[in-house]
Amino acid sequence: MITEAIIILLAPIIAFTIVIFIGKRLPRGGDWVSLAAIFLGLILALHLLSRMLGEWDPDFAISWQFHWFMFGDYDLTIGINLDNMAIMMLVVVTIVSSLVHLFSVGYMHGDVRYSRFFAYLSFFSFSMLGLVLADNIFIIFCFWELVGLSSYLLIGHWYEKKSASDAAVKAFVVNRIGDAGMIVGIMLVFTHLGTLNLNDIIAAVGRGEMTGTLLTVTGICLFCGAIGKSAQFPLHVWLPDAMEGPTPVSALIHAATMVAAGVYLTARIFPILSLDAGLVIAYVGGFTALFAATIAVAQNDIKRVLAYSTLSQLGYMVMALGAGAYTAGFFHLCTHAMFKAALFLGSGSVIHAMHGALHHIHSDADPQDMRNMGGLKKYMPKTYWSFLLATLALCGVPLTAGFLSKDAILGGTLAYAQLNPGNWLLPVFGFGAAILTAFYMFRLIYLTFFGKFRPGEEAEKHLHEAPANMTIPVAVMAGLSIFIFWSLPTVNPTSAEKGWFAHLFPTPGKVYEHIIPNRQMRVDTTRDDYLTLMVEPETSGSTEHHDEAEKHETHGHAVPDHDAEGHAVAGADHHDDHVAHVHHQAHTTAMIISIIMAGLGILLAYRTYYQWKISAAAWQKRLGIIYQGMFNKWWVDEIYDVVFVKGLHLCTKILAAFDLYVIDGIVNATAALWRALAFIHGIFDHYVIDGLANGIAWFVGLWGRFARMFQTGSVQRYMLITAVVVALFLLLRL
Repeated sequence: MITEAIIILLAPIIAFTIVIFIGKRLPRGGDWVSLAAIFLGLILALHLLSRMLGEWDPDFAISWQFHWFMFGDYDLTIGINLDNMAIMMLVVVTIVSSLVHLFSVGYMHGDVRYSRFFAYLSFFSFSMLGLVLADNIFIIFCFWELVGLSSYLLIGHWYEKKSASDAAVKAFVVNRIGDAGMIVGIMLVFTHLGTLNLNDIIAAVGRGEMTGTLLTVTGICLFCGAIGKSAQFPLHVWLPDAMEGPTPVSALIHAATMVAAGVYLTARIFPILSLDAGLVIAYVGGFTALFAATIAVAQNDIKRVLAYSTLSQLGYMVMALGAGAYTAGFFHLCTHAMFKAALFLGSGSVIHAMHGALHHIHSDADPQDMRNMGGLKKYMPKTYWSFLLATLALCGVPLTAGFLSKDAILGGTLAYAQLNPGNWLLPVFGFGAAILTAFYMFRLIYLTFFGKFRPGEEAEKHLHEAPANMTIPVAVMAGLSIFIFWSLPTVNPTSAEKGWFAHLFPTPGKVYEHIIPNRQMRVDTTRDDYLTLMVEPETSGSTEHHDEAEKHETHGHAVPDHDAEGHAVAGADHHDDHVAHVHHQAHTTAMIISIIMAGLGILLAYRTYYQWKISAAAWQKRLGIIYQGMFNKWWVDEIYDVVFVKGLHLCTKILAAFDLYVIDGIVNATAALWRALAFIHGIFDHYVIDGLANGIAWFVGLWGRFARMFQTGSVQRYMLITAVVVALFLLLRL
């Protein structure tokens, strides 16, 4: 199985290398190389899935490692961790990526950089697959950055369009902000635990080597990376702008790959998330779910509606993981990948048809604006039915996979609120987003596929269904949104609790919650994906008990208390029964409420945009500033532009002025001072030092000239002078 995983990983990077260097010289721009690589990966991933289902083991995990390098005493060992989650993500990524590759053959036909586009698709697939398979948090971060780089290249594929190049830069920069927090988390892990291997990290936390506030801060820092990659508030602003890239890129990024990376990382570190960290994560996700849904309601660009829908659904997943509904969160990640990819690819078919129709009438109307559409059901029936099925799944309508996964999230969140009073805002976020989702998605359906084609009859004549290589991927992804694929071997349209997914992906324990002070612990390593800590007495034969059994919260409820021998104390079974009853009741309640919410949202959209009995314009006017806020994305981009972008520019100007007038002023003043001192020193040197030296030389010279008058070299003169001097002396004496 490891060999197959390595082939899945390496096939796209080999395709990238071939296509980027010689793709233009290959038939059809070398697209078939990328297609062959990713479809090979899909076949092998499906084979791994079949073996996983055959094993039927929730704890299945195998690994392959090698020594990379050593620095100091640390030996960095990296490799592949192949467990149920990794296999499932391989299947999801390869399915979506394969169908996006196939869809791109038709959608990108005739593009000036056709070959390069497929090379970048392969590079993106390699990056995401590496992130899924890595067993080391440092290597996960390396592939994490490669995902960011490849998304930058794909979003900016049409870089000659300024909006596209700006969107690529924005995505790259905003993600780096979240990654900075992730780096801090990685450094905290390595500093305090001395390892970067995920399983070793979980084991170390289970042994109590990282606890309390430090564990909470570390979990939140690691989650910062997910805030960026999975576009959670407040780092959500890059994702809608990423719509500037080609539509297949939108499907690839927004469905199961880049945005799923953050949710996947959160699921990977789930066992070490403290209650406080989980609560922060839950509220970030819940707020994002509702916040993004309110914006989607007022958007008119078909891809932007889907983009904000993705933000909202990612919020659901993150909220579920934070609230302890691990299985539900990961389940929704997988099901959402299917119907959201179908929706984005379906929107690509719609935009493709709109481009053709508007081109024939030489119209400059926006082909992505739903207000320019209408009546497409008649001309694009295959796209319509696939799009409708995917929409029903997204809205959580019964008999769809979306209903199963969203209901599980809402039920888990409701149970969390019931077991942890004071957190009722979380289910409010969830149910509020549910009704808005149904409303804005059926608003999209009615504006796009029903009514009259608004550009006119001349343009309508040129509408046609997309080619098979575009409609087949949409139909396949929509088909996978039916509940039956996720509930087998049971056929239960209301719950997947007895299905293969719930069996193979049970919620792992929070390892730190089993730490009981003043007791020794040993690790039962029979599980590779997470650890179960067994409690033993501190000293043999000890019968001392705690006065009050300590309670530890797991997924919103208490873990059964244990005595000194590690056995459950009386009352634990009763507590488990209570928790199970709460979860069962919450599931039923959430299912009923979610159906009502979805029905109300659909009904409201039907009355407003199909029957036109409710005036949207009148309600926009009534809502006033609220509608303006939704339409303008609550002005978050504008706030960021003023506070951060322009604020940064102002800061740079202030720093530049400080540098010019203060730093350079000090330097220049110092230089002027030293020049003045040098001038004074020069004068002193010239007139004093040199004057003194020259004066002495002049005096010596003068004395020399005087002395030369007597030093003639004539003996007779010397005798005469001597005689005169002696005579004068004698005269003076007399």
